[in-house]
Amino acid sequence: MSAASYSVGLERCAANHVPLTPLGFLDRAALVHPRRIAVVHGDLTRTWAQTRERCHRLASALVAMGIEHGDTVSVLAPNTPAMLEAHFGVPLAGAVLNAINHRLDAEGVAFILRHGECKLLMVDREYAGVAAAALELLDHRPIVVDINDHLAPAGASVGVVDYESLLARGDPGFPGVWPSDEWQPIALNYTSGTTGDPKGVVASHRGTYLMSQLQITNWSMPRAPRYLWTLPMFHANGWCFTWAITAAAGTHVCLRKVSADAVMAAIDAHGIDHLCAAPIVMAMLADAARGRTLPRPVRVLTAGSPPPLAVLEAVRSMGFDVDHVFGITEVSGTPVSCEWQDGWDELPPAEQGKLRVRQGARAAMFEGLMVGDADTLEPVASDGRTAGELMLRGNTVMMGYFKNEAATRRALAGGWFRTGDVAVLHDNGYVQITDRSKDVIISGGENISSVEVEEVIHGHPAVLHAAVVAQPDAKWGEVPCAFIELRAGAEQPSEQDIIDFCRARLAHFKCPQRIVFHALPKTATGKIQKFRLREEAGSAAAITRLAGHA
Repeated sequence: MSAASYSVGLERCAANHVPLTPLGFLDRAALVHPRRIAVVHGDLTRTWAQTRERCHRLASALVAMGIEHGDTVSVLAPNTPAMLEAHFGVPLAGAVLNAINHRLDAEGVAFILRHGECKLLMVDREYAGVAAAALELLDHRPIVVDINDHLAPAGASVGVVDYESLLARGDPGFPGVWPSDEWQPIALNYTSGTTGDPKGVVASHRGTYLMSQLQITNWSMPRAPRYLWTLPMFHANGWCFTWAITAAAGTHVCLRKVSADAVMAAIDAHGIDHLCAAPIVMAMLADAARGRTLPRPVRVLTAGSPPPLAVLEAVRSMGFDVDHVFGITEVSGTPVSCEWQDGWDELPPAEQGKLRVRQGARAAMFEGLMVGDADTLEPVASDGRTAGELMLRGNTVMMGYFKNEAATRRALAGGWFRTGDVAVLHDNGYVQITDRSKDVIISGGENISSVEVEEVIHGHPAVLHAAVVAQPDAKWGEVPCAFIELRAGAEQPSEQDIIDFCRARLAHFKCPQRIVFHALPKTATGKIQKFRLREEAGSAAAITRLAGHA
């Protein structure tokens, strides 16, 4: 037999090749577990059978309102049942879901609606004011639907129809408009704005299907998880947990507002066993706990900026089982994780802490990870010291940036997605991010990692959050400037107190030369908006970027 023999009579057909899409997870959950609770929202509960019906009603109603294949449907809402239903109902109408950051101002929302070519916008009544202001800035106004969530504060009507009335018009037997090709877009996600440069990341049915499965397998998620929505669903579609929890036929416990009290109350009331949280959210929980421990272990995925060791230890002492992962909107989720190795539990706590802050290794369902030279693509040495850019390659990487071919080519140049993160590779193959490329401070020709300085500052007992950026210096070019948000009730340290604390733990050239105390600006996902702090610090790079809208 020759290789040519395998090319005869083995063609693709409808029986052996179906486009990958996460939409089928909904049918399966409703078929196998129709009476299992799918959604909890305050005193509201719905089963998987009810949730499937509502999603198909939504899809049917959208098509009846004129939504066509490839149209963009936007949603401005917090973590509510309507936002979850949109993750199925919108693509089941053949449309592309655009979940919008609800913390944006009117200009930011208007930019996304305009750039994303929105045809229909669904708005939670809490954000009716910002939506109305955004719509006034548009030349072409989309159809608007009001979402009158029962837990939302009062808000004006801006739509032509109410969400529940829209669903009542829909056909529960509507079969859905399924993708004919898995390389069709399912979602348009705008980057969160930590750099002031939102781009429209286009995710495919294929990529989100695979990321959903990756999240289940890489986290070793059990049968029927009870998942608390502390991570915004608009952020990379909740890292695809909107679809992953559905695939596992788990329970989505919605949370409109994230606070320490609300999270702890939900854990007690609903038996939560899984949630995702940025380090800044974990710091909030640790700060509010005051020695409280959980009634049962709760698993947490944390991603974003590297979590400070002090925060990790504090939440672990409460009973949270923390898994550190790395992800980015452009890969639809978190394909890199610090998987805990056999024997590490026997190490001294300080050594365990050093290991926990590493981002780790690629998941089994993700194909490539490299730390290398951005120009030559040569891998760096596995010595934990030589820095390079973290690059990724795999089937969950975005299709590209919407209407921005130049940025797409730059991001995917050389067959790798360029994350923009500076990292080192340890001898066990685990990567550790040392900084964002734009956050490295170059002082007198020496590179200073802002992450390293922030880690030290977080060790001060009065510090809740810290961010370090460059500020101009006549002698050194740049020096570190630290912005600090203090813990509630903490005694106010002086600027010199913090500087002295750093000088006792860092080489002196790495220590901040200026300390600013105030609440730090954050995105809705908990990331600190360093571009705003650079502007305040007078960073020339920040001013240049802001002037160029970069």
